[in-house]
Amino acid sequence: MPHMISSDRAVIEWRNESTQKPPKAALYLHEAGAERILKSAYEQTATVWTGDFHNAKQVLSALKKRVRKPSGKKKTADVQDMQTAFHSHRIRQAQQSRVLNMLAVEIGAGFVLDMPRAPDVSAALADVYGEANHEPFLLPLNQLLGFIGAHEWHKKGIALPQLGGRIHVPFGVFSPIRGEYLDLLAAAPLPPSATGIEGTAFDIGTGSGVIAALLAKRGVPRIVATDTNPRAVAAARANFTRLGCADKVDLQTADLFPEGCADLIVCNPPWLPAKPTSDVETALYDPDSAMLRGFLNGVRSHLKPNGEAWLVISDLAEHLSLRESGFLARCLQTALLEVVDVLQTKPQHAKAFDGNDPLAFARSRETTFLYRLKAAD
Repeated sequence: MPHMISSDRAVIEWRNESTQKPPKAALYLHEAGAERILKSAYEQTATVWTGDFHNAKQVLSALKKRVRKPSGKKKTADVQDMQTAFHSHRIRQAQQSRVLNMLAVEIGAGFVLDMPRAPDVSAALADVYGEANHEPFLLPLNQLLGFIGAHEWHKKGIALPQLGGRIHVPFGVFSPIRGEYLDLLAAAPLPPSATGIEGTAFDIGTGSGVIAALLAKRGVPRIVATDTNPRAVAAARANFTRLGCADKVDLQTADLFPEGCADLIVCNPPWLPAKPTSDVETALYDPDSAMLRGFLNGVRSHLKPNGEAWLVISDLAEHLSLRESGFLARCLQTALLEVVDVLQTKPQHAKAFDGNDPLAFARSRETTFLYRLKAAD
């Protein structure tokens, strides 16, 4: 969110993709050590680096070592209060991010970074912001590096064997790097009517479009994919064109359901009921399980006779004590839905095996599920 702040040069716009409050002031420096930048950060003053770009990256690395230094307290799998552990982890992440984001650079008109040994960042910034700026603005260096990395991944794409192709995901759109849920979607038996001449599926909260593309590959002749994130809608549209399924997918900007009914309705909602701190986190965190509840409560009225609803979700929230173990069953009962079948798999991503991860005690127990649901009689 952009804000105007005062610097020792002028009043200038401050941009930050997170919900953090902007600094109270900014100070331009040709170079500075990590300790000085930290001292200014704790005084709510950002440091705007004007010197060598690679030196700035080295100082940022030094900052990360300082703010992410382990507390020295031994972590064990026997955590008494898992919910407290999760929220403490989130608070630490937010505090560290705020401090690191106090090292910034000035982006000139046309997305120009005028620093010695600086790369051309115009394409990466255009990927995030669209039309080029006419006035300079300040941007945390850590976020700029994230934009650059995301842009490279956007260009390269992510190879998904379930699709036989690549999904290209820009910054601000959830990336399907956890492929185990795609294995479940590729294996689940489709309702017979979904692949008939009039077969229709809805992909609720399509994101990058990966689920809609997978359904098209599996033979569903018409899919309606919905999302409210403009970046996701643009990314999904481009992915459908690349994968050759744009003629099968009707992409709509809609909150949850489109009009009409379908033979199959699929939703992969955010798995954790917590508050997101940036747009990209909305794919991870669902306050009070609002999207999950909205999907379950509304899906019955959008199903054709003998149609199915597929819910993709993990039990990580239960292992973190963020959700009671009987929560989903109660939601299904309230929504008048019954379970046809449950497919499940264990996560294969790196964090699931990282004993140093602060949430390893929960991740090691996590299971990902695909619930096949139908309207109860």
